[in-house]
Amino acid sequence: MDAWFSDGAILTDEQGLLLVMRDAAMAGHASVVGQTSAVFPNGAVTAVLLLAESHLSVHTWPEHSFATFDVLTCGRLSAESIFSHLRSILSPARTNIVMTRRSIN
Repeated sequence: MDAWFSDGAILTDEQGLLLVMRDAAMAGHASVVGQTSAVFPNGAVTAVLLLAESHLSVHTWPEHSFATFDVLTCGRLSAESIFSHLRSILSPARTNIVMTRRSIN
């Protein structure tokens, strides 16, 4: 999900983003098994939740009021619920979601 923000304050809030991502993962019925994050000199944040079902990540560009959220899932995990929760809590001005379904068969 690409997200553009009118108020980009959340884009430099490492702990706030991790909290919202954890809540979104729970809303999507994911199991968080780990996390890591980094803050860059311009305040940009990269954060990743390691899920039993794969991962949820965010990369922010505060200078552009922009962030990308990626979910890679397997099983019955609901990426739609995760994105819905992220949109509900973060209230971006605009989003664009691209979903790719993969199969190992």
